Amino acid sequence: MTLKQINQLCKNTMIEHLGIVFTSIDDNRIVATMPVDERTIQPLKRLHGGASMALAESVGSAGSLTLVDPSKFTVLGVEISGSHVATTSESEVFGIGALVHRGKTQHVWEIRIEDKTGKLISLCRLTNRIVPIKIEK
Repeated sequence: MTLKQINQLCKNTMIEHLGIVFTSIDDNRIVATMPVDERTIQPLKRLHGGASMALAESVGSAGSLTLVDPSKFTVLGVEISGSHVATTSESEVFGIGALVHRGKTQHVWEIRIEDKTGKLISLCRLTNRIVPIKIEK
């Protein structure tokens, strides 16, 4: 899938609602931005940890979609974990996904959430199950 196709796929979803936009896809790496605004902050006006996790899952899932034939397989997140090591009130954050493991039925991604200075905000790990689409005859 191309960058344009992934961003189009996200229309009318939580991903679009949070303002997440995919900006780069390379071999085994994917990057997206997310604003730090009224959609993604907690009451103290800092980035909400749940928004960070939504960004991480979106990045890792989209990354797996670029590695499979979407007419034959779907991607399902089955486990996510994250450590929030800092906070930010900067205008946007970046989700940078790197493929850790590419198996036939499972992909594992490490996603770094960073601010515009490169400061680590959260470090996440996502496991995706690669599921064949059943085609009825």
